[in-house]
Amino acid sequence: MKTNLSSQIKLDRVPRRYYAPQGELELAALTREEKIYTRIFETSDDGSAYLARHIAEVIKRNVAAKNRCVIALGAGRSTHSVYAHLIEMFNRGEVSFDRVIVFNLSEFFPLMPEGPSTLARLREVFLDKVNVRPDNIHTINPAVTMESMFDYCKEYERKISDCGGLDLTVCEIGPGGTLAFNEPGSLSTGMCRLVLLSAEVRHTIQASYKCDECPTTAITLGLANILKSTRVMCMAWGENRSKVVQEAIEGPVTDTVPASFLQLHNHARVALDLSAADDLTRISHPWKVTSCEWTPKQIRRAIVWLCNQTGKPILKLTNKDYNDWGLGELVALYGSAYNVNIQVFNELQHTITGWPGGKPNADDTSRPERATPYPKRVIVFSPHPDDDVISMGGTLKRLVDQGHDVHVAYETSGNIAVGDEDMMRYFMMMDKIAPMFGFDNEEYTKLSAGVREFVKSKKSTSDVDTPEVREIKTMIRQAEASIACNYIGVKPENVHFLRLPFYETGTIKKGELSERDVNIVKKLLEEVKPHQIFVAGDLADPHGTHRVCTDAVLAAIDELKNEPWMKNCRIWMYRGAWAEWEIDHIEMAVPISPEELRFKRNSILKHQSQMENAPFLGDDDRLFWQRAEERNRATAKLYEKLGLASYEAMEAFVQYHPI
Repeated sequence: MKTNLSSQIKLDRVPRRYYAPQGELELAALTREEKIYTRIFETSDDGSAYLARHIAEVIKRNVAAKNRCVIALGAGRSTHSVYAHLIEMFNRGEVSFDRVIVFNLSEFFPLMPEGPSTLARLREVFLDKVNVRPDNIHTINPAVTMESMFDYCKEYERKISDCGGLDLTVCEIGPGGTLAFNEPGSLSTGMCRLVLLSAEVRHTIQASYKCDECPTTAITLGLANILKSTRVMCMAWGENRSKVVQEAIEGPVTDTVPASFLQLHNHARVALDLSAADDLTRISHPWKVTSCEWTPKQIRRAIVWLCNQTGKPILKLTNKDYNDWGLGELVALYGSAYNVNIQVFNELQHTITGWPGGKPNADDTSRPERATPYPKRVIVFSPHPDDDVISMGGTLKRLVDQGHDVHVAYETSGNIAVGDEDMMRYFMMMDKIAPMFGFDNEEYTKLSAGVREFVKSKKSTSDVDTPEVREIKTMIRQAEASIACNYIGVKPENVHFLRLPFYETGTIKKGELSERDVNIVKKLLEEVKPHQIFVAGDLADPHGTHRVCTDAVLAAIDELKNEPWMKNCRIWMYRGAWAEWEIDHIEMAVPISPEELRFKRNSILKHQSQMENAPFLGDDDRLFWQRAEERNRATAKLYEKLGLASYEAMEAFVQYHPI
């Protein structure tokens, strides 16, 4: 069973020479926008193997020269695959850590008995599996106090100095461009010190360490000590790092992106996978640094970029515009600007459809969806009980109104996102009406009293809800989802609450995706035998549930892909809660009128428990209905600026082809 297919989604083919050029001359041309030595690899595993080899070389070189190698190690999730390769090299006898002195790059403060610890993580994934001497491992003493913090940090730095300084630092680029918990605002002169952790970093920590809470502060070695290290090897994997990676590597040196200070280091080295490198110039805008291998998507991206640079719609671009902005080879390839313009214009025009399920009895040659069969059986998979309306509420309404047999499958209960206040609102009402309807019996009284006592005695937001409380919160979210589906017109019997087991822990910490989860999805697919599947493509959501849910659906599809009915099924990926598809990837754009947009807003508002207190908003503090509307309007505005029809809003989709 394949449970990580979402990580293999490739929206576009990147020519190998863009990220792995053969000659030094081509490398110099491609990387001229990059201010840190950067290597890009097809997968994170390839990048990890590369870094492991170079770390081993540094160790051997320093041990040969001075009989020791002093390394500062980070414990971020991205480093784990590098350590795994080092362990393999150690087991093969290719490297020894007997003369390696390790300093922990950062540690949480205060250390809680059951809380996260970077040293414990380093031991678990690396140190206990190689031959590092116990007395050569240095970390922050958990007994340090706030009163002794300054002196202790100075002593920690003196230990490094007494060892001859750091020969190597190994770390990851974290959320917002952090390095070793050095948050935006940190100075390059910052020494070992106590730092405050942002909400985004703390949430990443909770996901990485699978814990329910973590300290608000940590001790970091500081940027100054990292920059004093003889060599720095840094990494980033995944699309949720792509924007900050571009800022760190190609942008100015600034304390708003701490990783950008690596530009000041003569021997800093960064390894990226293709997803993390997606915003670097040689990947996103290669025509600015080299001659291109022009694919339809690459041409579309280039023309959209050119329109933004010139402020012109597609059909007004001239030969001069192409030549002035470095796209002259497209004119040479197609004969004139007009020929390129009309091709891209028609491609974008053909993505627009008011019939997301296909228009019956119509020529579907240039439409995103086929006309037959009609009506279609459709399943919309929603990770939480509101992602369907947030991301594709307008399209969902269109599918229902146009006569398709629409099913909505809510993959998780979403119960941890219901606040206690929202739950108690229902109990206050039930306490009032219990005598009227005759359920003010001993069982109800006991339940009500137990819930009230639990909420009253709850010490912190991380306390685990009791099974009864979780069930009540599940009912609240199911009721809200049912009301929203009824408002849209989805048949009650077509609303499915899958409650995938991986989610049902009662805490932020979730289980691993298993065969049980996939089998639940498979069962529904086999029952419905859909002609269309809509699945979440928001893989950068801050709590990770979307990715796991998408992996469950894709794993089920993979196991069923040879079924006759599956061969006639199309899979569309939606976004909306955390990001939107870039226009060069959009394959279906569904227009939304002002009335439909208000209808979509109202369907989102049916999820009352998520209106004001929804957790995990990420770094976007707008409510979900606000961000959905603004993203949908922005997509429509972009189409309008390119010279296409003007709509109030648009929802966008990309087709998934089973791997």
